[in-house]
Amino acid sequence: MRQDTIFSPSFGNRPSQLVGREDVLSSLLAGLQTTPGSRERAVVMLGQRGSGKTVLLWELADQATAAGFAVATPTIAAEGMVGRIVEKIQDAGSRYVSERSARVTGGSMGALGFSAGLQFTRDVQETKSDAYKLTHLCRRLTERDRGVLVLVDELQANSPEVRSLIATYQELVGEGQNIALVMAGLPGAVSATLNDRVLTFLNRARKVTLEPLGFSEVDAFFLQAFRTLGLAVGDDLRRRASEATEGSPYLLQLVGHNLVLYAADDGTVDEGALESALESARRDFENDICETTLASLSDQDVAFLRAVAAEGGRARMSAVAKRMGVTPDYAQKYRKRLLNAGVITAPERGRVAIAIPHLTGYLQQG
Repeated sequence: MRQDTIFSPSFGNRPSQLVGREDVLSSLLAGLQTTPGSRERAVVMLGQRGSGKTVLLWELADQATAAGFAVATPTIAAEGMVGRIVEKIQDAGSRYVSERSARVTGGSMGALGFSAGLQFTRDVQETKSDAYKLTHLCRRLTERDRGVLVLVDELQANSPEVRSLIATYQELVGEGQNIALVMAGLPGAVSATLNDRVLTFLNRARKVTLEPLGFSEVDAFFLQAFRTLGLAVGDDLRRRASEATEGSPYLLQLVGHNLVLYAADDGTVDEGALESALESARRDFENDICETTLASLSDQDVAFLRAVAAEGGRARMSAVAKRMGVTPDYAQKYRKRLLNAGVITAPERGRVAIAIPHLTGYLQQG
């Protein structure tokens, strides 16, 4: 069987190449070079499942590390998050703070509660909060002209851990410490977080929405990848494969991986192999993305989406209300909910469109 060394269609895996997000990545890296406290250093990244948020965060982590930042690599917003961020900064920043420079002669407590390098004294470790430790790590690294980058993935609404992190970040910004924060999450979770009255500071952060990939970007990547893998895919079949991804980074990985699996032993991909690969990719995407997305919505939310799908994935609100059998005012309630969740967009006044790739086709099936 031919080995797939490029595509990685599994959550948590990193593909060999970032596709179509180069401009976003460049913008994030440029933000790190701005003055501490700049709006460009506090970024909230929105994207649906499969849009490549986690992959982009990891790529940012690698390049920021190469640029000399102490990076807390992508950390899930869950219980103990701030503590894990502290540990990651200690590991990443240890190269910039020598043990010798952190010691104080005479056996007294280390400067600012550090015993050696970025390790805290036992008293600090056992009695101080994670927010306290994060603050002193940032101060120490700033003294050495090093920046700290904190990356948060799967942002959760109403999270005490997120509240603690953002409150600490805001205080550090006020001090002029060299810190940056990039958080990523589903649009609904991000919207709820931004609306949290305790976290109004975040509303001044820069928002980055991960849009679907362009056809030319996908097609160019497939052309290069197939050549590297030794696959013989005709131009027409390759273009059909590119169109089938509907701009989804995850679906791109699924389509590419399945083409490798269904290719003949000599690397040839014919019409039958393409259809089998696309069908397999669609099934996996429907299970992983479409069903998971719908499971998080109410029955009426789904009814709204089915009405939009019945209109081809883009519809007038009057047509949606009619298909749902409800008044226009009632339908507006679900329009607002789904807009906040990022499941639909409002491309023009009085119209809505399904935002998630392939979801329209999936809803039309059943």
